Amino acid sequence: MLAVYLDTKTSTWRVKKLVEKHNHDLVPQCLVHLIPNHRGLTEPQKAQANIPCMIMVFATSKIMGLMVGQAGGYANIGFTKKDLDNHFQRARRAMLIGGDSNATISYLLGKADVDPMAMTRYSATDEGQLLANLFWADGICRSDYQCFGNVLAFDTTYRKNKYRRPLVIFSGCNHHRQTCIFGFALVEDEQTATYTWLLQNFLEVMLNKSPSVVVTDGDEAMKAAIREIFPDATHRLCGWHIQKNVTANIKNKNFSNDFRRCLYAPWHPEEFEEYWENMIKKNMGWRKMNGF
Repeated sequence: MLAVYLDTKTSTWRVKKLVEKHNHDLVPQCLVHLIPNHRGLTEPQKAQANIPCMIMVFATSKIMGLMVGQAGGYANIGFTKKDLDNHFQRARRAMLIGGDSNATISYLLGKADVDPMAMTRYSATDEGQLLANLFWADGICRSDYQCFGNVLAFDTTYRKNKYRRPLVIFSGCNHHRQTCIFGFALVEDEQTATYTWLLQNFLEVMLNKSPSVVVTDGDEAMKAAIREIFPDATHRLCGWHIQKNVTANIKNKNFSNDFRRCLYAPWHPEEFEEYWENMIKKNMGWRKMNGF
């Protein structure tokens, strides 16, 4: 054990205590390769892992198994599966600038040749080397928004794509109560600045028509961006998310069914208040039993 302190008078670090005897057992030789300071892919290993077919086709576990076999065991390979996962994530992100992102942007911009109303907006990272955010909407999306864009819903699917980027879908409802799509976006993260950029570009693409109502899942970053870009819009929570929270937190099927009807039925205000009061009274016994 070694303890040091800073001598402020001389601006020198001095040893306060030194115990030469180890106060714990040393890591066994067979586990040394798991110590963070001893782990990492060598340049030849990175070169082998970076073969395009390795990155894009095979699962990380398969590649790890192959490289472990070549090295003669886990103790000889010098890194873990997590290290390999992290390397692949960095490699995939680096491929964006010269690969899929350029191809995607070229494709979307080329759509304007057959659909003059199609529009694409994108931004790069601060370093200017990677695609940060991408928004696109075709002519049908833009036309539908002009007709049915008074109520705008947008939600984020959490990193379900190959690059683990959040996918944002803008949607609404037409006069046949059918879902219509107003646009899509792949964003870098779920921060307020990102959503602000996205909503600002959405507004410009949609000819500066602001929605009257915006429906989201209640994400705080979304709420902040909505207040800035759509200051006159009414923000409401998505009914599906409200129902999901009720089902997850109140384990009572009867109450959940009553609440669902309360949420979706076309009530007049007086009818809603009456139904809500009766629903609470009906489930009062269960609430007391469970401490609500």
